[in-house]
Amino acid sequence: MNRTKGDEEEYWNSSKFKAFTFDDEDDELSQLKESKRAVNSLRDFVDDEDDDDLERVSWSGEPVGSISWSIKETAGNSGSSQEGREQLKSRNSFSTYAQLPKPTSTYSLSSFFRGRTRPGSFQSLSDALSDVPAKSYAPELGRPKGEYRDYSNDWSPSDTVWRLRKGKVCSLERFRSLQDKLRLLEEAVSVHDGNVITAVLIFLKRTLSKEILFRELEVRQVALRHLIHFLKEIGDQKLLLDLFRFLDRTEELALSHYCEHLNIQDPEKRKEFLKTCIGLPFSAEDSAHIQDHYTLLERQIIIEANDRHLESAGQTEIFRKHPRKASILNMPLVTTLFYSCFYHYTEAEGTFSSPVNLKKTFKIPDKQYVLTALAARAKLRAWHDVDALFTTKNWLGYTKKRAPIGFHRVVEILHKNSAPVQILQEYVNLVEDVDTKLNLATKFKCHDVVIDTCRDLKDRQQLLAYRSKVDKGSAEEEKIDAILNSSQIRWKN
Repeated sequence: MNRTKGDEEEYWNSSKFKAFTFDDEDDELSQLKESKRAVNSLRDFVDDEDDDDLERVSWSGEPVGSISWSIKETAGNSGSSQEGREQLKSRNSFSTYAQLPKPTSTYSLSSFFRGRTRPGSFQSLSDALSDVPAKSYAPELGRPKGEYRDYSNDWSPSDTVWRLRKGKVCSLERFRSLQDKLRLLEEAVSVHDGNVITAVLIFLKRTLSKEILFRELEVRQVALRHLIHFLKEIGDQKLLLDLFRFLDRTEELALSHYCEHLNIQDPEKRKEFLKTCIGLPFSAEDSAHIQDHYTLLERQIIIEANDRHLESAGQTEIFRKHPRKASILNMPLVTTLFYSCFYHYTEAEGTFSSPVNLKKTFKIPDKQYVLTALAARAKLRAWHDVDALFTTKNWLGYTKKRAPIGFHRVVEILHKNSAPVQILQEYVNLVEDVDTKLNLATKFKCHDVVIDTCRDLKDRQQLLAYRSKVDKGSAEEEKIDAILNSSQIRWKN
């Protein structure tokens, strides 16, 4: 670039630029040199092996020091230091220095400690998330070795069990030998913590063969019981059966095998499976239940197929008036009996769906049969069947009403199914206890029963009290007045 002599003189004599001279004794340049020598003198305060980490003062004028320098720098007033550096940069404006290239890196060692970058660089995460000025932090020192114990595998069985009880994360993989695993199990059992015992058993179940696991647990009954309970909870029937077979627990083996029928949805397959359970070594009582279960499911399959056909044909009145709401398959015995009393009450005893056949086949008690049949026939409002259910004949041909469940329960069931008052009064009169009879008659508004009972008891006061509860001018009020005015009754009060 060509300049005239006048331009060059104006360039060098301007306030912005100054010419370079060897005898320049400017105080500001001397200060810069002193700063450089002060930074380099810090080498005496650090070890020799840290020489590579020292950072020299850049020619831009920013004093960037070593770790020791940065600690001292951050301990002071960061605002004052920054302001001083800006002033120093503005004053050191020699032409030779201005032409030197600046460092290409936008980071300095001290900037890492202060938590932010140099001007013009990308913001740090903390700067981007907050509007407040960045704070200065001293360099983080190394953690004590004791804190790294949580991330190591050097634990004894007692330490491991303690961590498991506290809910801390720990790995059991370091226990590789059988002896170490058994010591860990014994330590878990000794603290009497079911969760810890189960956690260790899961580890042993995964890392040991079945034969070794069963052999060792056979002599450790507490852990064995926990494993059996755990296998039942997770539904691992195969391993549970193998365990019972190894322990020679035949009855528990049979019961566990029987429980597998719950996982079979198809009725025919479930029936065949139950058939295989009949010969298993159950107790006498359990064997009878298994046989009844198989017989009941066999009956249900037959009844379901027949009733589905009758319902689809639409020729049976009971199925037209009261369509079935659910299938009878896999239902309990009492539900099956109710179903038969509802849809097949009048069938002959020889059919599978007959209620009497079910009663005799499964030896249903009289109370259970009468209670179920009464609920079914009352729901259909078949009062004639209800009456026949309680009517018996003696050897002389006389009829008598008898209820194995008690007539007070009969009255409650009839009222629940909205029986007429005449039907209720008939069965309330059959209640033997007088107080119970009066309470039921008053509760269900059987006026004639209350009036007749008070008359028989010759209780004038109770009759007068009940007179206020009936409607004015009703037949019941007239009946009460006629009894009260009768001179043939000798009242007790």
